Amino acid sequence: MNRTLVVLTALSVGLSTTMFTGTASAQAAAAPATAPAPVKPEAIPAKIGLIAFQPAVMATNEGQRTLADVQKKYDPLKTKLIAEGTEIDNLRKQLQAAPATMSDADKAKMAADIDVKEKQAQLDQESYQNSGTADMQAAYGKIAEKFEPVMQKWAKDNGFTLILDIGTQQTSNVVWAADGMEISQAVVDAYNAQSGIAPSAPAPAPAAARRPPTTPSSGSTAPRTTPKPATTPATK
Repeated sequence: MNRTLVVLTALSVGLSTTMFTGTASAQAAAAPATAPAPVKPEAIPAKIGLIAFQPAVMATNEGQRTLADVQKKYDPLKTKLIAEGTEIDNLRKQLQAAPATMSDADKAKMAADIDVKEKQAQLDQESYQNSGTADMQAAYGKIAEKFEPVMQKWAKDNGFTLILDIGTQQTSNVVWAADGMEISQAVVDAYNAQSGIAPSAPAPAPAAARRPPTTPSSGSTAPRTTPKPATTPATK
């Protein structure tokens, strides 16, 4: 009888211990994690730089090579557009200088032919513009994704706390900046050194610091503005 009581007591103690341990574990799991201490906002000495991001990307050796490749790709269509424009101009002149002896039917036919050629030239021009812009956007985006980390590293290595993009006028809020704040060329040089791509032609200087700019990036790697393809020949 005593032995049975000892066994039952031991089982009861073990069960109670198990239940207590499980309850304690559940309570510990349910306890909220300690919130991190909030960071106290404070002013720090600022060293601000300005960069014309999109022009700087295209001023790199890789950007210049890419631009040349896209222009070369669309040279045949550009030549076709110029030829179409010249032909349409000549036909218009012929119609305007048509002799009085030309019948109205012939004049109407010539005018209809001009209209058909103008519509085709317009389609070709839209294709040139849309396809060229898409190719430039894709090429620019690839370079910009590699260019931004180089810019960030250069800024950190040189003690900058804030970089403002002054590449475009539409999204800029910088109206004046002191000389020496422009870092575009320095970052372009750093990118060229890292990429190892030799210049294919004299690269244009990035935009000056005093031009109206754009708001700074939040740090995400995203192209600010998409450059356009080579100038589109306009049909008259």
